[in-house]
Amino acid sequence: MLANGWEKLVRGGKAMAIKTEERNQHARVAVRILNQEYILKGTESPQYMEMLASHVDNKMRQITQRYPTLSVQKVAVLASLQLADDLIKLREDYDALIRLIEEEKKG
Repeated sequence: MLANGWEKLVRGGKAMAIKTEERNQHARVAVRILNQEYILKGTESPQYMEMLASHVDNKMRQITQRYPTLSVQKVAVLASLQLADDLIKLREDYDALIRLIEEEKKG
């Protein structure tokens, strides 16, 4: 906790400070994903939600450039699969690193 009710958060390697009480409130932010506007509401900061939307938008644009005839729905499904694949591989890497650390502690 920082001074005067500010809290330091680290997201994606970037540190940012937000008011502690703001974290528990619902933020609302308008984002654009593949030329479509969405209103996001959540307890994360607007900057974090914008970063998430930008990541999804970039992934969908990459797929659209490679397969321009696909419907938006199919592009969204392929982007979801790619993001899920990234997440699962990161979790596997994380679990492997934790096992290595635990083995080093024992050994």
